[in-house]
Amino acid sequence: MKLSNKLAMTTALGFGLLASAATAADVTLRIQTHQGTNTTQGRLIANFVDDINVMTDGAVEVEMFYSSAVVASAETFDAAANGIIDCDMTNGSYQTGKNPAFQFVADTMGGYDTPMQYLAWVNFGGGREAINELYSSYNMHFVGAQVGGQESLNSSKPLPGIEALDAFKFRSPPGMETEIFQSLGASPIVMDFTEIFTALETGIIDGADASTLAVNTSLGIYDIAKHTTYPGFHSMSSDQLACRTDVWEGLTPSQQRVIETAHKKLMADYVMVTMVENGEALAKMPEMGVTTYDWSAEDRAQFREAAKGAWDEWAKKTPEAAQMVESHKTFLKRIGLSD
Repeated sequence: MKLSNKLAMTTALGFGLLASAATAADVTLRIQTHQGTNTTQGRLIANFVDDINVMTDGAVEVEMFYSSAVVASAETFDAAANGIIDCDMTNGSYQTGKNPAFQFVADTMGGYDTPMQYLAWVNFGGGREAINELYSSYNMHFVGAQVGGQESLNSSKPLPGIEALDAFKFRSPPGMETEIFQSLGASPIVMDFTEIFTALETGIIDGADASTLAVNTSLGIYDIAKHTTYPGFHSMSSDQLACRTDVWEGLTPSQQRVIETAHKKLMADYVMVTMVENGEALAKMPEMGVTTYDWSAEDRAQFREAAKGAWDEWAKKTPEAAQMVESHKTFLKRIGLSD
């Protein structure tokens, strides 16, 4: 074989090896989310996956399992901790059976007025440190939170203010939320999300805690319930990204920084897109015959005080819950939401 041909073959082989090296991922992270691929959240999560791939030039690949494809949503945290997958992108509330402190990672129920206030606690108010102190005992590392915005309570009856909660029968998830509303005279009924429509139509309930204004609209809830709160006051459930400790520590500092940066973009995108979609849904309310109620600062403050009363009871359950509650209370004072 001529020398020129040998050089050509060697050069081609070299470029082939370089191309293979460039396309092969150094790290593959297997992450499960409970969000579906066709939801707004699912599409934003797909952007998060792409951001990591682009910013690492393909060195870090994320294999995202949507709609809890590997294990049930409530089992995702344990699946990550035990090595079935690498990271959990569901909701901390699924783990309150382990420790009530997880409730205060997922939803403080009336603690904050806006998602940015909660995210400020996570990023600049000691929240991340408090969460990781809890998560480290479960072999997990908390990377960050993503929350869209306040959920809107919907009803077949007017909801002008806190006095309307007296004897108000509504669908509620189990746990701390029922305790808060009961303390304000409401009659929360714990039922599965799928039962909301039948219960509203038959008058078993007056209303429901479902989701944001935009999601409630897409689900068709306002075809039945013609009254809703907006902006919401009672719930702002936050999802998370948490990875098994050895997986996280096995990443290089630059890989960790890329994932943290991509997640902070996801965090901001959640807030902005939810704001846009809620605004679009709000514009549809008059033609749908739906009345919206923006509770006064005084009513919100009264609800927050009721929530803090429930916090105090939950804080007695475990030292970790007490620490989490104290962290939130300290930050609420710091930003002027509490005395």
